[in-house]
Amino acid sequence: MTDKRTDNGVQARRSAVYVLDLILGEGKLMSEVLAAGVLDKLDPADRARAQRLATETLRGLERADRVLHKHLQKNPPLMVRNVLRVGTVELCQGAAAHGVVNAMVELVSGHKRYGKMKGLTNAVLRKVAATGPEAWEALRAPRMPKWLRNPLANAWGNEAMGVIEIAHFAGAPLDLTPRDGDPAALAARVGGSVLPTGSVRLADAGQVSTMDGYSEGAWWVQDAAAAVPARVLAPAKGEKVLDLCAAPGGKTMQLAAMGADVTAVDISRPRLARVEENLARVGLTADVQVADALMLTGTYDAILLDAPCSATGTIRRHPDLPHAKDGSEFGELIDLQARILDHAWTLLKPGGRLVFCTCSLLPDEGEVQIDEALGRHADMSVTREALNIEGIDPAWITDEGGLRLRPDYWPELGGMDGFYIAALTKAG
Repeated sequence: MTDKRTDNGVQARRSAVYVLDLILGEGKLMSEVLAAGVLDKLDPADRARAQRLATETLRGLERADRVLHKHLQKNPPLMVRNVLRVGTVELCQGAAAHGVVNAMVELVSGHKRYGKMKGLTNAVLRKVAATGPEAWEALRAPRMPKWLRNPLANAWGNEAMGVIEIAHFAGAPLDLTPRDGDPAALAARVGGSVLPTGSVRLADAGQVSTMDGYSEGAWWVQDAAAAVPARVLAPAKGEKVLDLCAAPGGKTMQLAAMGADVTAVDISRPRLARVEENLARVGLTADVQVADALMLTGTYDAILLDAPCSATGTIRRHPDLPHAKDGSEFGELIDLQARILDHAWTLLKPGGRLVFCTCSLLPDEGEVQIDEALGRHADMSVTREALNIEGIDPAWITDEGGLRLRPDYWPELGGMDGFYIAALTKAG
């Protein structure tokens, strides 16, 4: 085991670089890398540091590459380039130059294949330490890769894209949903602020599991935008509600806390295990089932469908997404959303309500999806009135009657994830 007294952060930095190699070199998602146990051998502090370094480097990747460009005649191999990227982000964010440069040189010098590039690493990072922080601050917020930026700019305009990218670069604060529905009391307890829609926000929370109220299940982590769909559905006590594609369970807990009789369904057993753990911690119950959404039977008073999607609305907290993906799978996801929505409609009783949502910024996974569904189902109508909940700006309601949330909304409060939400009613 490495002696932590002499490690100087090399282990955490080496792991961060390896995570970047997998994401940028092999197209892995951060969630896949973590699930594979890549960081499991690190102690908790180093594990957290490695994940933070990788995340911050992905978030500032374009800036790091622009700072490095003037000091490199040609790009080095990916592993060395990622070493330089991590070092550049640390240096430009104020880390002590001596510690960063020495650790990164040690990291490269110990590599069997690229050890000879330790001199390059030393020279480049010393130059970055001298001029990088000032250059960093002068650069624009990093742009998304063109494969994603172009369709989003077509949808929302270049001006909006610039503000969205500023929100992505800023990252995401921590939002909580109170179990008892009293956000003011929870905010006072944890030192947070109450958002217009009733979530509680903390700017700098630290380790979640050590926060006041965690162990007793007084709250759960849930982005403010992700908490809106259940509030739109607003089940009555005792209503039979299907939470479709339920993992990781935030909406399941909301529905159960409202008094609904909840059936939570997801195709992934490991993800549902997390739902069960969350329910147990907060002392709520639901009928949790591993099943394919397209094979379900039964009849429900109300359905919440958080459909599988591109997750492009969550980039501010998952900056790996634009770099690990290329959009090639989005067509299949859009088709799957339509098929799940059509099947879910058959499970809804006459007069029942279905809330469709995706954590996506792409209209094809939101506005267009609902427009087309309305054309397929004569007994389907949009219920705009359901969107009249506290904190929702009427300007966010779209032409077809859905609700469009974007990361650039609430800029003075710290933004929100991108989401699309539509409330649908079945003719009775």
